[in-house]
Amino acid sequence: MAANVASGNAKQAGKRAGREVAGSRWFHWFCRAGLAARGVIYLVVGWLALQIGLGDGGGAQADKKGAMQAIAEKPGGTVLLWLVVIGFFGLATWRFAEAAFGQPVADGHKATKRLASFGRGVFYTAGFIGMLGFVLGQGGQSGNAQSKSFTAKAMAEPGGRWLVLAVGLGFVGWGIGNIVGAARRKFLQKLNTHEMSPQVAKAVKVVGVVGRASRGLVFGAVGVFLAHAAITFDPGKAKGLDATLREFAKTPAGPWLLVAVAAGVLTFGVYSFCEARWRKVEAARSAPAGAAQSR
Repeated sequence: MAANVASGNAKQAGKRAGREVAGSRWFHWFCRAGLAARGVIYLVVGWLALQIGLGDGGGAQADKKGAMQAIAEKPGGTVLLWLVVIGFFGLATWRFAEAAFGQPVADGHKATKRLASFGRGVFYTAGFIGMLGFVLGQGGQSGNAQSKSFTAKAMAEPGGRWLVLAVGLGFVGWGIGNIVGAARRKFLQKLNTHEMSPQVAKAVKVVGVVGRASRGLVFGAVGVFLAHAAITFDPGKAKGLDATLREFAKTPAGPWLLVAVAAGVLTFGVYSFCEARWRKVEAARSAPAGAAQSR
């Protein structure tokens, strides 16, 4: 009995300590630095995709690895790469804090919200690990190669085909959710809009709608290719970010559709900096009455 009480007290103390860290000013700045780092990556990826659409890609890959390579080639690139890597670690930590304590929105304590934060934490952790490996000289595969490799390995395992299908449908659902959320301006609930002037608020709204919808379109398309690979049992049909973006140029609209999508990705990069300034990054303070039952 005493052991159970001691264990319960230790858990409560640990939770209080975690909440104090998540509520500290330095942690909030750490989260905002991560959002800025995300903005850097999307700006570079969007720029690379734009160059591809205009026929001047020069063989560059419009994905995370291509963005890292482009940054590394610039003066002071190594320092910026380390800042981006640290920033992505901040993104992952922030999302895990939301999973533990809830999002700072009206229904942030709901299990679905916390699970979504946990999933994003895993996503950003994977990004952090890949970027860290690149900076440490381990290179790594392009997004296209990673997608095909993951699909092939997963399909080789019992039930792996269904896992790939689930991941693909998850990306599709996430993409659709981003597009719908952008159209309904739901992202504004996560911003401190009261700190903006009316003119700035209008600009952020436009940038958010265009950027988030474009991001949803791109990652929804990534999910479609993953699902197609699972359905046809052909890992070669899976595509990473770069290959997915290039597919837009193969539509009847031609390269100009890729140019438009690239402009949308660039816009999301700009929106990420808006989030770095105005996003609500603090963890939810306390669970509302009855929240324990709803979890």
